[in-house]
Amino acid sequence: MKYAVKMPKVLQAVYPKRLWSINTAEKVLYLTFDDGPIPEVTPWVMDTLANFNAKATFFCIGDNVRKHPDIFEQLITSGHRVSNHTMHHVKGWKTPLVAYLREVDSCQNLMELKAGQEIHKLFRPPYGQLRSKQAKALQKKGFQVVMWDVLSADFDTALTPEACTKNVIDNAQAGSIVVFHDSKKAWPRLQLALPEVLKYFSEKGFAFKCIP
Repeated sequence: MKYAVKMPKVLQAVYPKRLWSINTAEKVLYLTFDDGPIPEVTPWVMDTLANFNAKATFFCIGDNVRKHPDIFEQLITSGHRVSNHTMHHVKGWKTPLVAYLREVDSCQNLMELKAGQEIHKLFRPPYGQLRSKQAKALQKKGFQVVMWDVLSADFDTALTPEACTKNVIDNAQAGSIVVFHDSKKAWPRLQLALPEVLKYFSEKGFAFKCIP
């Protein structure tokens, strides 16, 4: 499995309209969680974040919102930001434009229906896969495409929880957008990595906020 834990600057320069990090001098990290909401995992994440007075951005799969609306509503009432991760976690490189936009719109409409309010148009492409035509079409619809600059790699079953923790601690800095996953696949590594990351950066004087 090939991926970069620290997103290369050259890639960020090639796609400047996508959000990779937040330019700030403040000691702030932007933790994000992909693929939920999931029973057990997402509520545990919320409880763990609450222990550190931390807020985060959750990129939700629409089908999981449909299955678990109570957990989705809890994310909102807990003060976290909910955002779009397509309806069925589709791969951008293998999905035609019209079908891809339908996936994003379906997720957005469902989230707004369940929330009873407008949802900020933040979008993260599953697997980080997004064609330029897809990105441009989404931007025309008012979406901000959110990528990341640090990957915990908690999805990688070959890694130890300690390695995932180290990925974040060694690479995150003020303004970093960090990726975790509130999924059953990531759960064995997330259980150790998330509290350790929160503890380490809290002791360094960092706050944890939603993506603005």
